[in-house]
Amino acid sequence: MAALPGCALAFALLAAGCRGGRYAPSEQVVPGGSPERGAQVIARYDCGSCHFIPGIAGAGGMVGPPLLWFARRTFIAGELPNTPANLIRWVRDPPSVEPGTAMPVLGLDEQQARDVAAYLYTLR
Repeated sequence: MAALPGCALAFALLAAGCRGGRYAPSEQVVPGGSPERGAQVIARYDCGSCHFIPGIAGAGGMVGPPLLWFARRTFIAGELPNTPANLIRWVRDPPSVEPGTAMPVLGLDEQQARDVAAYLYTLR
């Protein structure tokens, strides 16, 4: 019978919508960002040479982390809370967040970064 209170607690957390600390963005998370344009930017800058990225043709890289379920992650690069503003900052200038990172500065402008972020948040 000792397991019964544990089961009740687990059920209560599930019923309350516990996310396990994961960021759960709404559908429109990046104002002014376009997932469609983001996919084009990701393909143009060949992000898939380092990352596995669902929905991007040929994006099967294994150097960087796979970007499966990106929108469900709690942190970006293990450093920043996963929020749209932080993601835009990360894709524009990764070394400013994590000095010595292998992720290069790609030279994305603000709009391109917003679009990439909008695409990544579709990966739920």
